[in-house]
Amino acid sequence: MKKSTLGASIALALMTGTPAHAADTDVLLKRLEELEKRMEQAERRASQAENKAQKAEQRAQQAEAQAKQAESRTVTGKTKARQAEIQAQQAEIQAKQAEIQAKQAEIQAQEVAARESAKAKDAGGPEFSFHGYARAGFLTDDSGHNVKGVGPYMTPAGNLGGPIGRLGVEPDKYVEAVFDSKITHESGAYSKYRLMLADGVRTNNDWTSDDSQLNVRQLFAELGNLQSFAGSSVFQDAILWAGKRFDRNNFDIHFYDSDIIFLAGTGAGIYDVKPTENWSTNFTLYARNYGTIDPTNEEVQSYIVSSNNYLGPWQFMLSGMWAASNNERVSIPDTKAAESGGHILVGHSRPNFYGYSQGFSKTGILYGYGLGAEPKALGSRGDLTKNAQSVRVYTFGVTPINDNWRIAPALMAQYSKDYLYKGDKYNWVSLNLRLEQPITENFLMAYEATYQYQDLDAGSHTGQTDPDIKTKASGSVYKFTVSPTFNLDTGAGFFQRPALRGLITYLNWDDGLNNFNYGQAPSEPDQFASTTWDGTDHWLFGVQMETWF
Repeated sequence: MKKSTLGASIALALMTGTPAHAADTDVLLKRLEELEKRMEQAERRASQAENKAQKAEQRAQQAEAQAKQAESRTVTGKTKARQAEIQAQQAEIQAKQAEIQAKQAEIQAQEVAARESAKAKDAGGPEFSFHGYARAGFLTDDSGHNVKGVGPYMTPAGNLGGPIGRLGVEPDKYVEAVFDSKITHESGAYSKYRLMLADGVRTNNDWTSDDSQLNVRQLFAELGNLQSFAGSSVFQDAILWAGKRFDRNNFDIHFYDSDIIFLAGTGAGIYDVKPTENWSTNFTLYARNYGTIDPTNEEVQSYIVSSNNYLGPWQFMLSGMWAASNNERVSIPDTKAAESGGHILVGHSRPNFYGYSQGFSKTGILYGYGLGAEPKALGSRGDLTKNAQSVRVYTFGVTPINDNWRIAPALMAQYSKDYLYKGDKYNWVSLNLRLEQPITENFLMAYEATYQYQDLDAGSHTGQTDPDIKTKASGSVYKFTVSPTFNLDTGAGFFQRPALRGLITYLNWDDGLNNFNYGQAPSEPDQFASTTWDGTDHWLFGVQMETWF
């Protein structure tokens, strides 16, 4: 029953009562009405609270659903992350497996190559190698003209083998290509064949066939580890050779582009004979022709027999020369040409810089007479007198000064008399200093300074009648070169190649050296030796590549 019905029922009961109670009835009715209103208000508030509770419950349910969804997404994300991690680990494992397989394949390839090489050796198959040397660059003078006909032997002393430092004065293009083929027998014995091609030109053009001097400079074969020598303490390590070649034990001063000993020609020899445990010797026979001196008489042939001995750091080399009918040539006025001669070298090599620091150094003295008076290129000159004598001394070395500088000094000096003519005298000395300053791993600055003094007197038997030609001269030559250089490793020392260089050179010489001539050919007045320069100084600019491998 609703509250309003309840109130009406009570009111009806009271009204049917006595009149005395009528007033109280009115009061009670009012109270009942107020109570009914309050109950209705309470009922409305309860209904509103119920509605709010329902909405709150709905929101709670929604929040719970959202929480469950978020939790589900988190679980899904973790699952995906774990799956990605697993996939990454699998990829890493696969990469490692691939790397292992690649290494295994490389090892197998090396093993196959080694087996094939061994089979080739057993079958007598050849091993090929290729190496060589090359330089190429240009020089221009301070007036923009091409510089030709110069080099380390540009001074008057150059005709006697007196060089200045090579850096910044070589404009030529020169190449050596050496091809070796070696066959090793199953016994360990081997044979080696060498072919060397060389060419040199001065033109800067790309097509140089008209100027080419392409030449076969070496063509020989050698035999080593021969079973016939096994068991012999003297010949066990001996090497036999024959053909056209440079002697194996030639050596030079690189900074001069000058050999100390250059023994070459066509012949035969035996290397590495050991009379004692500490003594190794080489015996060689070479033949050469003097046709370049007298083209009309190419029958003149010289023979050079040498014994080159090594005892620890010491070298003792003895050579004898003979050229049939050379003394019958008439190209030397009033002078008898040599028909024979001798040559001796005493040298000492150190595995350090004169005993003071790391590096190396070499020192020695050479003496020759007759055909041996040409102290460097043995047996190569036939225009020497029978009384010719020469003495040459040399010393050079390389060493680092510190981490930022390295130095290479070199000294060569020679005294000759009765060399080309009876009564002539020639003296020269060259002192060269190469400095290098590494700046970065691939860039360095190179500096070179040369001082050369010469006192040259061709004597009175030259046959030269031109009063403008001087056959006597003395004076000094100075050269300074600065060369910014790039290479692969500037910390590797003086001999790191290839080198790509810029060149700036200043030359200065005494006027007394101009127009000197040995009396063999006329020259232009006031020119400096083999150049076309006059005056007393010259600037050169250029670039150069140099490499060997």
